[in-house]
Parts: sequence; C-alpha cells; structure tokens
Amino acid sequence: MLWKLAIAVAAAVVASFVPVLAKYWFWILLLGLVIAFVIEGVRIVPQQSAWVVERLGRFHGTLEPGLNLIIPFLDRVAYVHSLKEVPLDVPEQVCITKDNTQLGVDGILYYQVTDPRLASYGSSNYIAAISQLAQTTLRSEIGKMELDKTFESRDEINRQIVASLDEAGRNWGIKVLRYEIKSLTPPEAILRSMQQQITAEREKRALIAKSEGEKQAAINKAQGDATAIRVIAEANAAAVRAVAEAIGDKGGMDAANLKVAQQYVEAFAHLARTSNTLILPANAGDVAGMVATAMTVLDKTRQGQAAAKA
Repeated sequence: MLWKLAIAVAAAVVASFVPVLAKYWFWILLLGLVIAFVIEGVRIVPQQSAWVVERLGRFHGTLEPGLNLIIPFLDRVAYVHSLKEVPLDVPEQVCITKDNTQLGVDGILYYQVTDPRLASYGSSNYIAAISQLAQTTLRSEIGKMELDKTFESRDEINRQIVASLDEAGRNWGIKVLRYEIKSLTPPEAILRSMQQQITAEREKRALIAKSEGEKQAAINKAQGDATAIRVIAEANAAAVRAVAEAIGDKGGMDAANLKVAQQYVEAFAHLARTSNTLILPANAGDVAGMVATAMTVLDKTRQGQAAAKA
C-alpha cells in the first residue's frame, strides 16, 4: 500500500513542475490516492480458496470466493488457504516390527483445510505437524505387528493413521481424508529369504500337482484296463454261451467237430508255410493218424449234415 501512495505523491510532485499540469497537481494527487485505495481495497478471491483478513493485527474475517472489499491500512490479507484436497508425500522412515525386523515404510496422505481460522492460528505449520504425526503413528502401528502381518494389514494401518491424524487435525482446522502406504521395504537379507521361500513353495505346489496328475493317470489307466478286461470277459462268456447253445441244438455237435477239424488242418498248413521249423510229436506216424482222424471227423460231419438235409 505504501508504495502505491508513494507513486501517487510522486506523480503529483512531477505534475507541479510541469507548466501545463501545475494547476492540476492536487487533482492528480487525489486521483492517485483513489486509485491506490481501490487497488488495495478490492480483493478477488478464486474459487476453492479462503483468505484470512486481520484488522489491526487481529483476526477479522475470511474472504469468500468472489469480489470482496477491505479497508486499506486497517485490514490486510494475512493468510491464503486452498480448500482443495491436497496430497502430501510422507518421507520414508525405518520402523521396527514386533519381531524386531527393520522395515522401510513411506506413504502419502490426503488432507483438506476445513477451518481457515484454525489453519492460520492453530499451528505454525500444520503441514509439518501432520507429516510428523503420520510418521509417529506409522511407527507405532508397525511396532504392534510382526513382519508377515504388516504386508497383510495395509488397510488396517491406513485406517489407524487416518483416525489419529483426523482427531489431531481438528485443532489445526484440517481434515485428513485418507492415508496410503506406498511401499514396505524389508532388509535385503529378508527379501532374499522371502524370495527363496516363495520359490520353494512354488516348487512344492508343482511337485504336488505333478504327483496328483500321475496318480490320476494311473487311476485312469487301471480303470481303463479293468473295463477292457471286463468287456473281454463278458464277450468270451457270451461266446461260450452261444457255442453251448449252438451245440445243444440239433446238429450242433457235428458242426463243432467240423470246426475243430478245419482249424486243426489249417494250423498245420499255416505252420508249414511260415516257418522252416516244424514241431512234430515223438512218433512221426502219429501225424498221419491225427490227420486221418481229422479227415474221418470231417467226413462223418459232412455225412451227418447230408443225412440231416435228406
């Protein structure tokens, strides 16, 4: 404000030394003062902002978004606050878990100014206050848990930090909306151990899956073999039953003798064609007798079939 008044006075002084403007120096001074007062007394507050005004050093009020008027020399804008949601990065710190393991943790919290007056006078630096409180609360919550539990309880840790910060933030005119852990970093040795454990667990699951697959394959094969044996047995039983029924019918025995004789002769004929080695009974003469017997059975069978037809 003072420099604006100085400009107005300087303009009037300069005008007084100019012959053409010398008689207007007072009006020039008055116009300069009016312009300075207008510039200093008019305040345009942006949307989602709050300006705290002090009058003679004491809190007077908060300017709302839009056009506002203040009294120059008496009023001044002491604090400017944004009412938007603001992200605040919480630096990484080393926490000690319940099982005495060091854990590097960092996060980010989101806050919003809800009371511009308390935000101005409740704390000299509410940003530093909530950041330090977030770190302190985080160390406390991590210290209540074992290492493995911390990786599973991120949501619980976040809720506890938000609850603590929100309660303290009421005195500072701010509201902590949420807190998110960005990373949990154990020591290098713990990381290697965890990686080995994960690898061993994966290999264990692979071996179990493979053994279960082999077991199931063996079961399927056994069931298939059992089914095949049962089907063959049923087929043989059906064939035996059919042969028995056929033999029991008229002419069935003769047909069976004929079939046996034919297969006997065909077996020796096939053996002679496919092999240079011929297995014979101890008495070679028995071969002719067996053949003659087979032919006799064949003739009798044919005669029986002819007689049956006659």
